[in-house]
Order: sequence, then structure tokens, then C-alpha cells
Amino acid sequence: MALEIKKQERESIQSLVYRFNKSVQRSGILMRARKIRFRQREKSRDMRKKAALRREELKKEYERAKKLGEIKKGKKGKR
Repeated sequence: MALEIKKQERESIQSLVYRFNKSVQRSGILMRARKIRFRQREKSRDMRKKAALRREELKKEYERAKKLGEIKKGKKGKR
């Protein structure tokens, strides 16, 4: 997809650059490029399974500590 911007008669360089930037934003070229550049790879089945097991293990550990009174109830985020 080519984007062509021509300098109009008696137009300053600043306004030309401004028009160019606006047309690039409207066209969605940058969004597509960022999606490609920062694409998240899908985790493999084994990695997802390991992560799920780790979450379950941490939940159990948290509940155990809560029952033993090692974790005090209170407002989250407040110190």
C-alpha cells in the first residue's frame, strides 16, 4: 500500500510533514507495522500446562498461609 503526498503550491515544509503524518495515522500503516513487530508468540501446550500447575500450586500455598495466619487481612495496596 503506497502512500503518496505531494507538496502543494506555496506550502511550507512543516505543513507538508504535518499532512504526511496525519495521512499515515489515518491509513493505519503504523498500527499494522506495530502488530507485526511486537507480535506475541503463542505458548506451547507444555508451557501452558506448566503455568497452570504453577498457578494452582501458588493458590494452595496462599490459602495454607492464610489459614495459618501468616497473611493478615486488610486493604489491598494500602500500607
